[in-house]
Amino acid sequence: MAIDIVQKIKNLAKKNPKTIVYPEACESRTIRAVELIVKQGIAKPLLLCSRQEAIAAMKKTGVNHQLLLPKITIIDYRNMPERKHFAHLLYQLRKKKGMTIDKAHKLMENPIYYGTMMVKVGEADGLIGGAFYTTAQTVRPALQIIKTKERFHRVSGLFLMELKDENLVFADCSVNIDPDARTLAEIAIDSATTAEEFGLVPRVALLSFSTHGSAEHPVLKKLRDAVKIVRKKRPDILIDGELQVDAALLPSVAAIKCKASPVCGKANVLIFPDVSVGNIAYKLVERLAGAKAIGPILQGLALPVNDLSRGCSVEDIVDVTAVTVVQAQRVSRSHKHPAKKR
Repeated sequence: MAIDIVQKIKNLAKKNPKTIVYPEACESRTIRAVELIVKQGIAKPLLLCSRQEAIAAMKKTGVNHQLLLPKITIIDYRNMPERKHFAHLLYQLRKKKGMTIDKAHKLMENPIYYGTMMVKVGEADGLIGGAFYTTAQTVRPALQIIKTKERFHRVSGLFLMELKDENLVFADCSVNIDPDARTLAEIAIDSATTAEEFGLVPRVALLSFSTHGSAEHPVLKKLRDAVKIVRKKRPDILIDGELQVDAALLPSVAAIKCKASPVCGKANVLIFPDVSVGNIAYKLVERLAGAKAIGPILQGLALPVNDLSRGCSVEDIVDVTAVTVVQAQRVSRSHKHPAKKR
Protein backbone atom coordinates (compact mmCIF):
# COMPACT_ATOMS: atom_id res chain seq x y z
CA MET A 1 0.00 0.00 0.00
CA ALA A 2 1.17 3.50 -0.80
CA ILE A 3 1.36 6.12 1.91
CA ASP A 4 -1.72 8.33 2.23
CA ILE A 5 -0.11 11.36 0.64
CA VAL A 6 -3.12 13.61 1.27
CA GLN A 7 -3.15 12.82 4.99
CA LYS A 8 0.60 13.33 5.15
CA ILE A 9 0.21 16.79 3.58
CA LYS A 10 -2.61 17.65 5.98
CA ASN A 11 -0.45 16.59 8.94
CA LEU A 12 2.31 18.89 7.71
CA ALA A 13 -0.18 21.73 7.31
CA LYS A 14 -1.52 21.28 10.86
CA LYS A 15 1.95 21.81 12.32
CA ASN A 16 1.97 25.45 11.19
CA PRO A 17 -1.35 26.59 9.67
CA LYS A 18 -1.10 29.61 7.39
CA THR A 19 -3.55 32.34 6.40
CA ILE A 20 -5.14 31.42 3.07
CA VAL A 21 -7.37 33.88 1.25
CA TYR A 22 -10.48 32.75 -0.65
CA PRO A 23 -11.68 35.37 -3.17
CA GLU A 24 -14.71 33.21 -4.06
CA ALA A 25 -15.90 33.54 -0.49
CA CYS A 26 -19.63 33.03 -1.00
CA GLU A 27 -19.36 30.10 -3.43
CA SER A 28 -21.18 27.15 -1.82
CA ARG A 29 -18.38 24.57 -2.14
CA THR A 30 -15.88 27.08 -0.78
CA ILE A 31 -18.05 27.78 2.29
CA ARG A 32 -18.44 24.06 3.03
CA ALA A 33 -14.72 23.52 2.50
CA VAL A 34 -13.84 26.35 4.89
CA GLU A 35 -15.97 24.68 7.57
CA LEU A 36 -13.95 21.45 7.14
CA ILE A 37 -10.64 23.32 6.98
CA VAL A 38 -11.35 24.92 10.35
CA LYS A 39 -12.43 21.60 11.87
CA GLN A 40 -9.28 19.89 10.60
CA GLY A 41 -7.02 22.77 11.66
CA ILE A 42 -5.05 22.90 8.42
CA ALA A 43 -5.32 26.64 7.66
CA LYS A 44 -6.57 30.02 8.82
CA PRO A 45 -9.23 30.93 6.25
CA LEU A 46 -9.70 34.54 5.15
CA LEU A 47 -12.87 35.29 3.17
CA LEU A 48 -13.18 38.31 0.88
CA CYS A 49 -16.79 39.42 1.30
CA SER A 50 -18.99 41.29 3.73
CA ARG A 51 -20.07 39.71 7.00
CA GLN A 52 -23.68 39.80 5.82
CA GLU A 53 -22.78 38.02 2.58
CA ALA A 54 -20.85 35.36 4.51
CA ILE A 55 -23.75 34.73 6.90
CA ALA A 56 -26.21 34.46 4.00
CA ALA A 57 -23.95 32.00 2.15
CA MET A 58 -23.48 29.89 5.28
CA LYS A 59 -27.21 29.74 5.94
CA LYS A 60 -27.85 28.78 2.32
CA THR A 61 -25.34 25.91 2.47
CA GLY A 62 -26.38 24.68 5.91
CA VAL A 63 -23.19 25.77 7.67
CA ASN A 64 -23.57 26.96 11.27
CA HIS A 65 -22.43 30.56 10.98
CA GLN A 66 -22.49 31.15 14.74
CA LEU A 67 -19.85 28.45 15.20
CA LEU A 68 -17.77 29.25 12.13
CA LEU A 69 -17.62 33.06 12.12
CA PRO A 70 -15.45 33.40 15.27
CA LYS A 71 -12.88 31.03 13.76
CA ILE A 72 -12.29 32.78 10.43
CA THR A 73 -11.35 36.23 9.15
CA ILE A 74 -13.75 38.16 6.93
CA ILE A 75 -12.64 41.24 4.99
CA ASP A 76 -15.02 43.31 2.92
CA TYR A 77 -12.40 44.28 0.34
CA ARG A 78 -14.79 46.78 -1.29
CA ASN A 79 -14.71 49.00 1.79
CA MET A 80 -11.11 48.65 2.92
CA PRO A 81 -8.80 51.70 3.03
CA GLU A 82 -5.98 49.45 1.78
CA ARG A 83 -7.64 49.35 -1.65
CA LYS A 84 -6.13 52.69 -2.64
CA HIS A 85 -2.70 51.57 -1.44
CA PHE A 86 -3.03 48.27 -3.31
CA ALA A 87 -4.07 50.10 -6.49
CA HIS A 88 -0.99 52.32 -6.24
CA LEU A 89 1.24 49.26 -5.77
CA LEU A 90 -0.32 47.58 -8.81
CA TYR A 91 0.21 50.72 -10.86
CA GLN A 92 3.88 50.84 -9.83
CA LEU A 93 4.34 47.16 -10.68
CA ARG A 94 2.67 47.37 -14.09
CA LYS A 95 3.05 50.94 -15.38
CA LYS A 96 5.79 49.92 -17.81
CA LYS A 97 3.30 47.40 -19.23
CA GLY A 98 0.69 50.09 -19.83
CA MET A 99 -1.13 50.04 -16.49
CA THR A 100 -2.87 53.30 -15.60
CA ILE A 101 -3.84 54.37 -12.09
CA ASP A 102 -7.51 54.36 -13.07
CA LYS A 103 -7.27 50.79 -14.36
CA ALA A 104 -5.40 49.74 -11.22
CA HIS A 105 -8.21 51.12 -9.04
CA LYS A 106 -10.74 49.26 -11.18
CA LEU A 107 -8.84 45.97 -10.90
CA MET A 108 -8.78 46.27 -7.11
CA GLU A 109 -12.57 45.91 -7.23
CA ASN A 110 -11.90 42.33 -8.33
CA PRO A 111 -11.48 40.03 -5.29
CA ILE A 112 -8.79 37.92 -6.98
CA TYR A 113 -6.64 40.98 -7.63
CA TYR A 114 -7.25 42.25 -4.10
CA GLY A 115 -6.49 38.83 -2.58
CA THR A 116 -3.36 38.39 -4.67
CA MET A 117 -2.11 41.77 -3.47
CA MET A 118 -2.74 40.65 0.13
CA VAL A 119 -0.40 37.71 -0.51
CA LYS A 120 2.15 40.03 -2.14
CA VAL A 121 2.35 42.34 0.89
CA GLY A 122 2.19 39.57 3.50
CA GLU A 123 -1.39 40.06 4.74
CA ALA A 124 -2.05 36.48 3.64
CA ASP A 125 0.25 33.53 2.98
CA GLY A 126 -1.48 32.06 -0.05
CA LEU A 127 -4.56 32.25 -2.28
CA ILE A 128 -6.91 29.66 -3.74
CA GLY A 129 -9.36 30.41 -6.55
CA GLY A 130 -10.90 28.78 -9.57
CA ALA A 131 -14.11 27.22 -8.25
CA PHE A 132 -15.92 30.01 -10.09
CA TYR A 133 -13.22 31.96 -11.94
CA THR A 134 -11.34 30.52 -14.91
CA THR A 135 -7.68 29.50 -14.76
CA ALA A 136 -6.70 32.64 -16.68
CA GLN A 137 -8.64 34.86 -14.26
CA THR A 138 -6.94 33.18 -11.30
CA VAL A 139 -3.40 32.93 -12.63
CA ARG A 140 -3.07 36.26 -14.47
CA PRO A 141 -3.09 38.41 -11.30
CA ALA A 142 -0.47 36.13 -9.75
CA LEU A 143 1.82 36.51 -12.76
CA GLN A 144 1.35 40.29 -12.76
CA ILE A 145 1.65 40.90 -9.01
CA ILE A 146 3.54 38.02 -7.36
CA LYS A 147 5.52 36.98 -10.43
CA THR A 148 7.78 33.97 -10.79
CA LYS A 149 10.49 32.96 -8.32
CA GLU A 150 13.19 33.85 -10.85
CA ARG A 151 13.11 36.18 -13.83
CA PHE A 152 11.93 34.41 -17.01
CA HIS A 153 11.02 31.29 -14.98
CA ARG A 154 7.89 29.52 -16.15
CA VAL A 155 4.88 28.57 -14.05
CA SER A 156 3.64 25.00 -14.46
CA GLY A 157 0.75 22.89 -13.21
CA LEU A 158 1.30 19.66 -11.32
CA PHE A 159 -1.03 16.93 -10.09
CA LEU A 160 -0.38 14.59 -7.21
CA MET A 161 -1.90 11.25 -8.22
CA GLU A 162 -2.79 8.98 -5.32
CA LEU A 163 -3.27 5.37 -6.45
CA LYS A 164 -3.87 2.26 -4.39
CA ASP A 165 -0.28 1.04 -4.55
CA GLU A 166 1.77 4.16 -5.30
CA ASN A 167 1.85 7.95 -5.46
CA LEU A 168 2.89 9.72 -8.63
CA VAL A 169 3.52 13.29 -9.72
CA PHE A 170 2.29 14.39 -13.17
CA ALA A 171 3.46 17.64 -14.84
CA ASP A 172 2.79 19.83 -16.75
CA CYS A 173 -0.93 19.16 -17.04
CA SER A 174 -2.44 22.63 -17.19
CA VAL A 175 -0.23 25.58 -18.20
CA ASN A 176 2.53 25.22 -20.84
CA ILE A 177 1.04 24.09 -24.13
CA ASP A 178 4.26 23.27 -25.99
CA PRO A 179 7.27 23.76 -23.70
CA ASP A 180 10.79 23.96 -25.12
CA ALA A 181 13.76 22.08 -23.64
CA ARG A 182 14.59 24.82 -21.12
CA THR A 183 11.00 25.01 -19.90
CA LEU A 184 10.77 21.23 -19.63
CA ALA A 185 13.92 21.26 -17.53
CA GLU A 186 12.42 23.89 -15.22
CA ILE A 187 9.22 21.85 -14.92
CA ALA A 188 11.23 18.74 -14.06
CA ILE A 189 13.28 20.56 -11.38
CA ASP A 190 10.23 22.24 -9.86
CA SER A 191 8.30 18.96 -9.86
CA ALA A 192 11.14 17.14 -8.12
CA THR A 193 11.23 19.88 -5.47
CA THR A 194 7.46 19.70 -4.99
CA ALA A 195 7.63 15.92 -4.65
CA GLU A 196 10.25 16.29 -1.93
CA GLU A 197 8.11 18.84 -0.07
CA PHE A 198 5.32 16.28 0.10
CA GLY A 199 7.49 13.44 1.35
CA LEU A 200 8.40 11.63 -1.88
CA VAL A 201 11.91 10.74 -3.03
CA PRO A 202 11.78 12.01 -6.64
CA ARG A 203 12.80 9.83 -9.56
CA VAL A 204 12.05 11.87 -12.66
CA ALA A 205 11.15 10.48 -16.08
CA LEU A 206 10.66 12.57 -19.22
CA LEU A 207 8.08 10.59 -21.16
CA SER A 208 7.57 10.06 -24.86
CA PHE A 209 6.95 7.36 -27.48
CA SER A 210 10.63 6.33 -27.52
CA THR A 211 13.10 4.92 -25.01
CA HIS A 212 16.75 5.97 -25.25
CA GLY A 213 16.83 6.59 -28.99
CA SER A 214 14.53 3.84 -30.22
CA ALA A 215 13.09 6.50 -32.55
CA GLU A 216 14.15 9.88 -33.92
CA HIS A 217 12.06 13.04 -33.99
CA PRO A 218 12.54 16.72 -33.04
CA VAL A 219 10.38 16.27 -29.94
CA LEU A 220 12.76 13.55 -28.72
CA LYS A 221 15.76 15.86 -29.10
CA LYS A 222 13.87 18.40 -26.98
CA LEU A 223 13.45 15.82 -24.22
CA ARG A 224 17.08 14.73 -24.35
CA ASP A 225 18.24 18.33 -24.20
CA ALA A 226 15.99 18.94 -21.20
CA VAL A 227 17.57 15.99 -19.38
CA LYS A 228 21.05 17.41 -20.07
CA ILE A 229 20.00 20.80 -18.67
CA VAL A 230 18.64 19.26 -15.47
CA ARG A 231 21.74 17.13 -14.95
CA LYS A 232 23.93 20.21 -15.35
CA LYS A 233 21.85 22.48 -13.07
CA ARG A 234 20.81 19.87 -10.50
CA PRO A 235 23.10 16.83 -10.61
CA ASP A 236 21.48 15.63 -7.36
CA ILE A 237 18.17 14.90 -9.12
CA LEU A 238 17.66 11.37 -10.43
CA ILE A 239 16.36 11.88 -13.97
CA ASP A 240 16.20 9.98 -17.24
CA GLY A 241 14.61 10.37 -20.66
CA GLU A 242 13.34 10.01 -23.16
CA LEU A 243 11.37 7.05 -21.78
CA GLN A 244 8.20 5.24 -22.74
CA VAL A 245 5.79 5.08 -19.85
CA ASP A 246 6.05 1.30 -19.42
CA ALA A 247 9.84 1.52 -19.23
CA ALA A 248 9.53 4.30 -16.67
CA LEU A 249 7.10 2.48 -14.40
CA LEU A 250 7.48 -1.29 -14.83
CA PRO A 251 10.64 -3.08 -13.61
CA SER A 252 10.03 -5.98 -16.01
CA VAL A 253 10.04 -3.66 -19.03
CA ALA A 254 12.92 -1.58 -17.64
CA ALA A 255 15.03 -4.75 -17.37
CA ILE A 256 14.73 -5.13 -21.14
CA LYS A 257 14.90 -1.53 -22.33
CA CYS A 258 17.04 0.37 -19.84
CA LYS A 259 18.24 -1.81 -16.98
CA ALA A 260 21.23 0.42 -16.17
CA SER A 261 19.06 3.47 -15.48
CA PRO A 262 18.54 4.59 -11.85
CA VAL A 263 15.05 5.78 -12.82
CA CYS A 264 13.63 3.17 -15.22
CA GLY A 265 11.08 0.89 -13.64
CA LYS A 266 10.66 3.03 -10.53
CA ALA A 267 9.91 6.57 -11.73
CA ASN A 268 7.43 8.55 -9.62
CA VAL A 269 7.67 12.03 -11.20
CA LEU A 270 6.37 11.89 -14.76
CA ILE A 271 7.08 14.85 -17.04
CA PHE A 272 5.03 15.01 -20.24
CA PRO A 273 6.25 16.50 -23.54
CA ASP A 274 3.31 18.93 -23.77
CA VAL A 275 0.20 19.96 -21.86
CA SER A 276 -2.13 18.01 -24.14
CA VAL A 277 -0.50 14.70 -23.23
CA GLY A 278 -0.30 15.63 -19.55
CA ASN A 279 -3.93 16.72 -19.31
CA ILE A 280 -5.20 13.61 -21.09
CA ALA A 281 -2.98 11.33 -19.00
CA TYR A 282 -4.05 12.61 -15.59
CA LYS A 283 -7.74 12.48 -16.49
CA LEU A 284 -7.44 8.94 -17.89
CA VAL A 285 -5.67 7.73 -14.75
CA GLU A 286 -8.19 9.54 -12.54
CA ARG A 287 -11.26 8.20 -14.36
CA LEU A 288 -10.17 4.72 -15.45
CA ALA A 289 -7.75 3.75 -12.67
CA GLY A 290 -9.72 5.43 -9.89
CA ALA A 291 -6.79 7.60 -8.83
CA LYS A 292 -7.28 10.63 -6.60
CA ALA A 293 -5.96 13.69 -8.44
CA ILE A 294 -4.87 16.57 -6.20
CA GLY A 295 -4.35 19.79 -8.11
CA PRO A 296 -3.54 21.51 -10.28
CA ILE A 297 -0.77 22.72 -7.99
CA LEU A 298 0.95 25.77 -9.45
CA GLN A 299 4.72 25.81 -9.14
CA GLY A 300 7.27 28.39 -10.17
CA LEU A 301 5.55 31.39 -8.51
CA ALA A 302 7.40 33.35 -5.84
CA LEU A 303 4.46 32.92 -3.42
CA PRO A 304 1.67 30.31 -3.28
CA VAL A 305 -1.40 30.75 -5.48
CA ASN A 306 -3.37 27.72 -6.60
CA ASP A 307 -6.08 27.24 -9.16
CA LEU A 308 -9.04 24.90 -8.77
CA SER A 309 -11.02 23.20 -11.47
CA ARG A 310 -14.47 24.75 -11.84
CA GLY A 311 -15.78 21.21 -11.43
CA CYS A 312 -13.96 20.77 -8.13
CA SER A 313 -15.51 19.13 -5.09
CA VAL A 314 -15.50 20.38 -1.51
CA GLU A 315 -12.84 17.77 -0.77
CA ASP A 316 -10.69 19.10 -3.61
CA ILE A 317 -10.72 22.57 -2.07
CA VAL A 318 -9.73 21.17 1.32
CA ASP A 319 -6.88 19.15 -0.22
CA VAL A 320 -5.54 22.07 -2.29
CA THR A 321 -5.71 24.24 0.82
CA ALA A 322 -3.43 21.81 2.67
CA VAL A 323 -1.04 21.84 -0.29
CA THR A 324 -1.02 25.65 -0.35
CA VAL A 325 -0.26 25.79 3.38
CA VAL A 326 2.72 23.46 2.94
CA GLN A 327 3.97 25.64 0.08
CA ALA A 328 3.61 28.70 2.31
CA GLN A 329 5.55 26.96 5.08
CA ARG A 330 8.45 26.51 2.66
CA VAL A 331 8.36 30.21 1.80
CA SER A 332 8.46 31.07 5.51
CA ARG A 333 11.45 28.80 6.07
CA SER A 334 13.32 30.45 3.22
CA HIS A 335 12.62 33.92 4.74
CA LYS A 336 11.50 35.26 1.37
CA HIS A 337 8.09 36.49 2.43
CA PRO A 338 7.74 39.61 4.62
CA ALA A 339 4.62 38.07 6.19
CA LYS A 340 2.92 40.01 8.94
CA LYS A 341 1.71 38.20 12.01
CA ARG A 342 -2.05 38.21 12.10
